[in-house]
Amino acid sequence: MTKSIDIYYAMISPFTYLGFARFREVARKHGAQVAFKPVALSKVFPATGGVPLPKRAPARQAYRLVELKRWSEVNGVPLNPQPAHFPADDTLAALMGVAAREQGQDIGDFSLAVLRAVWAEDRNIGDAATLEAIAGGVGLDGAALLAAAETEAVIARYDADTQEAIDRGVFGAPFMFYKDEPFWGQDRIELLDRALAD
Repeated sequence: MTKSIDIYYAMISPFTYLGFARFREVARKHGAQVAFKPVALSKVFPATGGVPLPKRAPARQAYRLVELKRWSEVNGVPLNPQPAHFPADDTLAALMGVAAREQGQDIGDFSLAVLRAVWAEDRNIGDAATLEAIAGGVGLDGAALLAAAETEAVIARYDADTQEAIDRGVFGAPFMFYKDEPFWGQDRIELLDRALAD
C-alpha cells in the first residue's frame, strides 16, 4: 500500500524552508505520496492560540533568531534570518501553488523556490512579477497560474485547506500528518522518517 503524507505550511515560513528539502528526501526514500497544502497562518494562529511574530515577547523573538541560525547550519541550508522582504504577503504565492496542484502539478519545486526566494535570495514574494518568474524557473506557466490564482474555485480551495488544517489541530508550520499522526516542525522530520519506516 502506498504511504501518504499531508503537509500544511506557509509559503513564508522560515522553519518550513529549513526542513522542506529534507522532508521531500524522506518522502522519496519511503515512496510516499505527498499532499502539499499551503495554508494561511494568519487564520491558523488566532484559531489555535498562536501569536504573530511582531506580537511575541522580545525574548521569544530573540530565541527564534538563534534557532534559525542554528538549524540553518545543522541542515546546511543557507538562510538570512532577517531578509529584506519579510514579512511579505504570501497569499498570492499560496494561491498559485494551490492552482498548480489543482491542475495536477507537483508543487514541491515551486514551494521550495518560493521559500528560498524569501530566505536565501532576498526576493519579494508579495510581487506578482517575481512569483511569475519563480514559477517559470521551475517549469510552470507563471502567467497562467497568476490568472488561475484569482479564480473563485482556487480561493475557495485555499480557504478550505486552511479550515481543514485548523480542524485537524494544525497550529504552526510545517505540520505533517502520516496515518493521522501529527508531526509539527522541521525538527520532527526525523521522527516522521522513523514512523514511515515502521
